[in-house]
Formats: sequence, structure tokens, C-alpha cells
Amino acid sequence: MKLKLALFAVMMFGLTVLTGCEPLTVLDPKGPMAERLASDIMLTMLMMAGIVIAVFAMLLFMLVKYRASNQPADYEPPHIEGNPWVEGILVGIPIIIVAILSVVSVQSNYIVESAPTGYEDKEPLVVYASSSDWKWHFSYPEEGIETVNYLYVPTDRPLEFRLYSHGPITSFWIPQLGGQKYAMNAHVTTLHLAADVEGEYMGRNANFSGEGFAENKFDVTAMSQEEFDEWVDEVKDTADPLTEKKFEELLEPGHLGRMTFTGTHLEFSPAPEHHEKGDKYKDGHEDKKKHDNHSASKKESSEKEHMNHNE
Repeated sequence: MKLKLALFAVMMFGLTVLTGCEPLTVLDPKGPMAERLASDIMLTMLMMAGIVIAVFAMLLFMLVKYRASNQPADYEPPHIEGNPWVEGILVGIPIIIVAILSVVSVQSNYIVESAPTGYEDKEPLVVYASSSDWKWHFSYPEEGIETVNYLYVPTDRPLEFRLYSHGPITSFWIPQLGGQKYAMNAHVTTLHLAADVEGEYMGRNANFSGEGFAENKFDVTAMSQEEFDEWVDEVKDTADPLTEKKFEELLEPGHLGRMTFTGTHLEFSPAPEHHEKGDKYKDGHEDKKKHDNHSASKKESSEKEHMNHNE
């Protein structure tokens, strides 16, 4: 009776706590990348739940069947050296679980790193998403506009985000559209996403980057292509141009609300995409500079010698 009351109390406590939880956004996908990740998460959770249920079921069975009151007073357990079946199961099951999760993880990595499934033949919308303390800058180079702390994207079209940071490393994450990816200083990383459903979603920096990290969020609105084009035209007609001086002010540490500009900071502060070539680019650039300086000096010396010879 006491055991039943204890189990009932635990169940009621669990239900009470769970009813106060918000729904997990990662399990409410609105795009193909997020759907793949959500299915992987569910597979992992089901496997974990199966293991936990099996272990607790065996534990209850052992406690009931082999309890002290269920054995004779003179009972002595047999001497056992080992059981190959039990040992095989204990070793084999974890190997099978790890193998399954490894295969699924590798497949998912290839899927989420490539263009979204079903959008291979469509032209992606390229957006440069750069972070600073503690805000997000979204540059639309093809549209010639830029926003701060909010993002508008069309549905049914692939999205190509090129990520980098003006300060510490951050992590770009829209849970309902896909997984997170790092934005680093002096390096550009690419993230492919797509939105299948119109709506408003939450985006944030998922990597600790200082005291203002908690509010380093941005709003995402997915709309039809026609509405997106109308918004772009409206921004071009009403927003102020983004100047270099204004952009330097935006980079100062602090929190800001939503802001909109015509033009992008890429015009006077381009993304560090050349650093993706690594140190070879740097070294080659320096070698070329030295070579040009040496050639100029040599040419100047030759001209001086020629003039002295003529004199």
C-alpha cells in the first residue's frame, strides 16, 4: 500500500511539473532541416526511454522474485563463474545502439550541410548574418538593405546564411528552422536553411559571449515571396541609408531594438570571406607585396643607373 502511494505521488508530481513547461521548439519544426533534426532527437529519446524502461522493469522483477522473504531460510545462491549470454547482451546492446546513432548522425550531418531537400533547383536568398556585442546584423546584398535584430525571409525558398562575428564567437540558431552554427571573427561559415510555413520564430545566440548574452536574440518572420518583395520595396522607399559612421556606432557594446537601413555595411566593411583560404592566402599576399616592393626598388635603382650613365 505504501509503495502504491509513493508511486502515485511521484506520478502526480511529474505531471504537475510537466504541465508548467513550455513546448520544445526543436520538436516543432517549420523547415526541412529542423524536421531532420527533430526526427533524430525523437529517435534518441525513444532509444533512451526503451533502455530506461527495460532496466527498471528488470530491477522490479529482481526485487520481487529474489526478495529475502521469497526464499527459504537456508537458501544459498549457486556459485556462478560467468554467463556468456548475459555478457554478450550487456556488451552487444550498447555497441548496436552506438552504431545506429553513429550512422544516423553522419547521414544527418551531410543532409543539413547541403541545400535543403526539395529546393535544389531554386535560387537561394543570401543573407550575411553578423553578430556584435550584443546584437545581430542581417545584410541582404542582392536586395541592398540591412536590418538589426530582426530577420524577414520568404517561404518555399532556400536560405543561405553566411555567418561571422565582429567580436567574440557566437552561435546563430533558429530552433524551428534548423540547428545552430558558429559565427567567428575573421572567418565566414555557411548555414543552409528553409522555411516551409509562414509565421514568427525566435532566433538567438546560443554561445555565451559576455554579460549581454541573455538578451542577444532576434525575431524571424517567414512570409510569402510576394510579401517579402513588397517589404524590400518599402524599406528602399522609407529607410535611411547605412553609413560607415552609423555602423561603427552600432558595433559599440549594448542592446538595441529593431532597426532598418538601405544599403549594407558590406560596401565599406566586407565580410572576411578571403580568410577561408587559410594562411596560404595571407602568406601569398605578403609574398606578393614583398615581391612588388622588391621589383619597384629594383626598377628605381635601374633607372638611376641609366640616368648616371647618360650623364
